[in-house]
Amino acid sequence: MNLFFEEDGAFKAGVIMKKDGSSYQVELPTGKRVKVKGGHVFFEFSDSSASQFLTAAAEEAAQIDPGFLWEVAPEEEFGYEDVAEEYFSSPTAVSRAASLMALHGNPVYFYRKGRGRYRKAPEEILQRALQAVARRQALEERRKQMTAEMKAGTVPAEIAQKVFELLMHPDKNSIEWKALNDAAAEAHQSPLRLMLELGAVRSPWQWHVESFYLENFPRGRGFPASLSEPRMVDENLPLAQVRAFSIDDSSTTEIDDATSVEHLADGRTRIGVHIAAPAYFIDRDADIDKAARARMSTVYAPGLKTTMLPENWVQAASLDKDRAVPCLSLYALVDDETMSVISTETRLERIAVAENLRIDVLQDEITEERIEQGALDFPWADEIVYLWRFGKARRALREQRRGKPEMKRRIDWYIELDGEGEDARITIKGRMRGEPLDLLVEEMMIFANETWGLWLEEHRVAGIYRSQRMGRVRMSTVPGPHDGLGVLRYAWSTSPLRRYVDLVNQRQMISVLEGKSPAYQGNDADLFGIVSSFENIYETYNEFQRRMERYWSLRWIEQEGLKEIEAVVVKAELVRIDGLPFMQRIPGLPELERGQKIRLAVLGVDYIELLIETKLLDVLDETDDVEDEEAEDDAAAEVDDPQQMPGAQDNPTQEGFEQEQAS
Repeated sequence: MNLFFEEDGAFKAGVIMKKDGSSYQVELPTGKRVKVKGGHVFFEFSDSSASQFLTAAAEEAAQIDPGFLWEVAPEEEFGYEDVAEEYFSSPTAVSRAASLMALHGNPVYFYRKGRGRYRKAPEEILQRALQAVARRQALEERRKQMTAEMKAGTVPAEIAQKVFELLMHPDKNSIEWKALNDAAAEAHQSPLRLMLELGAVRSPWQWHVESFYLENFPRGRGFPASLSEPRMVDENLPLAQVRAFSIDDSSTTEIDDATSVEHLADGRTRIGVHIAAPAYFIDRDADIDKAARARMSTVYAPGLKTTMLPENWVQAASLDKDRAVPCLSLYALVDDETMSVISTETRLERIAVAENLRIDVLQDEITEERIEQGALDFPWADEIVYLWRFGKARRALREQRRGKPEMKRRIDWYIELDGEGEDARITIKGRMRGEPLDLLVEEMMIFANETWGLWLEEHRVAGIYRSQRMGRVRMSTVPGPHDGLGVLRYAWSTSPLRRYVDLVNQRQMISVLEGKSPAYQGNDADLFGIVSSFENIYETYNEFQRRMERYWSLRWIEQEGLKEIEAVVVKAELVRIDGLPFMQRIPGLPELERGQKIRLAVLGVDYIELLIETKLLDVLDETDDVEDEEAEDDAAAEVDDPQQMPGAQDNPTQEGFEQEQAS
């Protein structure tokens, strides 16, 4: 005798081995023996084997029209046997089981009310449910069609219209994602690579750029047309009587710092650091302030720049030649012999820059050798030489505090693109850091940020500081030393056109100079929020810059047709490619000393993962101590901004000392 029963939500049948009261011991077709409680039993049968019975019942249930079954079912609650009698007239054990399976397998038509008992769905609800089922079936059919289209090499319109959304933030319940995922799986590719192959994503360059902007600028790269217009003129501010000059690359559009030198009597000189002051006209929570805070920083990458402030605000505040604009100025009285700072003073004033010097025009003339020989011959030679001497003295002081010299053989890389977008012609240039103009600008900015960090603390005004202890760089509202730089305090304040933190610190300083209550108090939750948001957003922007540098480095390798490249071991399997801002791990690289030069075969490049496929050819009889220094594990130094370096503003490729050294 056999038994038909339910176990764990599944219908089963087996041979009765023993019956004990209302319970059974049953042997399943698999040979497994189970104990079945009486409440789980439907009926006993003997006209076929258990396995044949289940197969026959399932086949017969599949033939039953659920719609007709719904028609003949009673209006009130019923048992499966009642329907079997109505449907089959003289039901067999197989027919009874088939009726139960049909009822159970069509929950749209029949609601389960207990074991073997059901109630048919109300007609109105049934019709809505059937329409939903039909829609799901149609969607499923469309999903299969879309998968087939992609396998055939065509991208369905539904997917092409939102390809970036599907790749970046997919709704995994949507038929578009399911179709794309199915097609990619069948092609043994990632969805992104399939879309690249089929042309829905035009190129890896488009993917890297558009995915970044869609993620971080969901409303677009532009600014709202309703933003207020800049009013960067105030005749009430005193006009500084100094002869100031800026140092930037010829392509720079955001000139936010200038310097001045005024020789006084008794062997003293007053030098000035003059910083554009957009905070003088941008109040906290004004519409333009909210726009800048939403971005937190200007975005830089080769061939790309998205400014923190609208272009008209940048132009209004920029320290262009012969325009009197508001500035926050730091004046330092310096002893000419010792180059020590005797006193400092901060002023809010207007300044008319006398000249915008251009690094690419002067870099060949202004060398350390020519300075030492007294061979500089141009109108600003005296100022350049004096500030270079001051910068060297400041660096020596910082190195004394650090307990070790700064690395001098670091290379700044510049990627120049001739043309628009992904088809541009690439030129990659490197310049050794520490050249006179680099040192001058770098040290003047570090000096200003240290001095103003101390100034904020002394005036007991809240500010945003950068500190470094035990190799860890952090940003907070609590003052602390920066060991990597060798400064007592450090508050970014010299790039208010390009960094929101600098704008905030400048706003705080201006409030003190004007005798007003500071915009932010030390316990202001908004200030803490700015610190947290800035760090996350700034690192995201830096990562995008690094990623695009890697992309253009790979494109340059392809452009130049290089089949072999040289690299320097940085640490373990990590190497830096010669002549490029590009580092990569080479799995399986033998253990080599830091600085060891090697030669690699270029087998291919991956523009999505941004990697070079290589093979080790030779270990060369050369070493390079530059890479050994760059691999130091502790933080060594930090410049004001990678874009603050001369010539870097509109063509940056380095994330600065801090980002390289403190990571």
